[in-house]
Amino acid sequence: MARPIVLSNGSLHVGINNYGLVHDFYFPHVGSENHAAGKSLRHKVGVWIDGQLSWLDDGSWEISFRAATDSLVGHVKARHAKLNVMLEFDDFVDASTHVFFRNIHVINLHNEKREIRLFMHQAFVIGNSRSMTDTAQYLPSSDAILHYRGNRAFVIGGRRAHGDVFDQHSIGLFGFDNKEGTYRDADDGELANGMVEHGRVDSTLRFSLPVAAHSSERVEYWIAAGESTRDAVSTHNIVRDQGLHTALSSTIAWWHAWLEPARTAIHGLTDAEQHAFVRSLLVVKSHIDTHGAVIASSDSGMLKYWRDGYAYCWPRDGAYAIWPLVRLGYTKEPQAFFEFCRDILHPNGYLMHKYSADGSLGPSWHPYLHGDIAAPPIQEDESALVLFVFCQYFIKHPSQQLLDDYYDSLVTPIAEFLVDYTDPKTKLPKPSYDLWEEVFITSTYTTSVVCAALLAAAELADQRNDSENSLRWRSVAEDMRTAALKLLYNHRDQSFRKGILATDSSIEYIDTIDVASFYGPFMFGLVDSSSDELRSMYDHVIASLKRTTGISRYEHDQYMKKDGQQSNMWFICTLWLAQYAFEVNDREQGSQLLSWVLSHQSSTGLLAEQADPLSEEPLSVSPLVWSHAELLSTLIDRSMEVAL
Repeated sequence: MARPIVLSNGSLHVGINNYGLVHDFYFPHVGSENHAAGKSLRHKVGVWIDGQLSWLDDGSWEISFRAATDSLVGHVKARHAKLNVMLEFDDFVDASTHVFFRNIHVINLHNEKREIRLFMHQAFVIGNSRSMTDTAQYLPSSDAILHYRGNRAFVIGGRRAHGDVFDQHSIGLFGFDNKEGTYRDADDGELANGMVEHGRVDSTLRFSLPVAAHSSERVEYWIAAGESTRDAVSTHNIVRDQGLHTALSSTIAWWHAWLEPARTAIHGLTDAEQHAFVRSLLVVKSHIDTHGAVIASSDSGMLKYWRDGYAYCWPRDGAYAIWPLVRLGYTKEPQAFFEFCRDILHPNGYLMHKYSADGSLGPSWHPYLHGDIAAPPIQEDESALVLFVFCQYFIKHPSQQLLDDYYDSLVTPIAEFLVDYTDPKTKLPKPSYDLWEEVFITSTYTTSVVCAALLAAAELADQRNDSENSLRWRSVAEDMRTAALKLLYNHRDQSFRKGILATDSSIEYIDTIDVASFYGPFMFGLVDSSSDELRSMYDHVIASLKRTTGISRYEHDQYMKKDGQQSNMWFICTLWLAQYAFEVNDREQGSQLLSWVLSHQSSTGLLAEQADPLSEEPLSVSPLVWSHAELLSTLIDRSMEVAL
């Protein structure tokens, strides 16, 4: 299930699902510890009127979404035709404190005055734990409900516009022994006012609202998060005293200020392109943890159908997300990301498959033994791309301090690994897993990134007066480029191969048409963008991988493909071709590809990972940060092209 609204301050990250309900609640890291990951229950919102109770996820509500133009504030509208009631939510995470807010507008569409009872339900599974050790308590001195376990605590509070807090509450158990949750306590419109429970616990609040005909009332609702009960309660008390609107105003102002460096980059773009640019920038920012990790997607919906989700930091995804921020002149987020990468770097100079936001190693399906070849379970391009993007950052913000901080601890270790991991016979990188994490080969894409990274590192070595490394890294890169044109380019088909697998006695050629085999040589300068090799490869990709307007990853891609259909279309791949089209002044093709991507944004400006080749419905997680990063890069290119 997609997340039409994502909200974040870098430590507290909330995902709102298609029912307008809290589905993901990450704290204290973006993407790590989803406290709303209960297997059988999510947070719920319900309305009781004239003896009838309806929850937003029961299929009887018409729900729509939109997002604020230039801040991480989401708007949800839910209308129940039979009950003649409408709910409007303004949702945000406070920019400076760890609080999630919902400003709820309850509208009576009936021609008579009615009592409308609003129920707000919370079901935490603190720390992603399946053990049953959480506690929930009513706090009379704070007019709030406390959920806690260990060093994680959440305080839920709320009040009507004129100051009255919730008038009833319920605390109970769910998920075992036939207990569905305290939301069932609301069936008769009344709650039992339980005081405490421990185990797998949930809670519900009730707000009784007398609402005149064709009139409305407002409810302020919030969840304060802390790494201790004391912190969470203290934050709740501050919120209760200051109110929601103060936090909303300061949060909107914070986002406006943060977006300021990017505003000059969108001059000349259409209104739709400018809107998509800002929304994508906000989505990328919402997935960057305070400590530097860039999470691929906070959408936990994949957990229902697959063995894991996307809430990890792939160094590659992170580098691609940071790249447009570097181009726009941001410094805080890139430096935090490079510091994160420096801290997690393997002693041998490479980055592993993926990481949790706290820097711990994420799960992987890559072994150390690949047939008869023993090698680290990595994708070498991830290490090379981080090095390459860091070098671009240094070019943008040169300083001796930056070089002192990262040359010996990040640049040299990665560059040395890239050199050492070169096959002395082929002069190409030794095999590792490809960009798509599927095959163990020496790929054209990885070779392109490694070449570019070594050349960029050599430039930094010159700045460091490290002539020995500068000469060696540059020499390896030039030899690698020559070997790539000899072994990775298929002269018969006039296209770059997906890759090769070299052994002591033979070389296996993998000639699959792969868009990454086009994008790598183009973006990382393995050959000139105007070269015949790239133009020919571009034509091959269009002919082989284009579905309607979107582009598949490679021939016969099976990932999430439906039986009997063509491979799915990827927004990343489509945008890669758009970037090339704008580079070579093929404006018609570039605009067509870009327009197709823009047409597949959700109502809140979000992009998924893939699209169905027939229905063109979004597939996999949404939002995917990499999709938005490539849209940002494409729109920056587009802006530059318009300026010319």
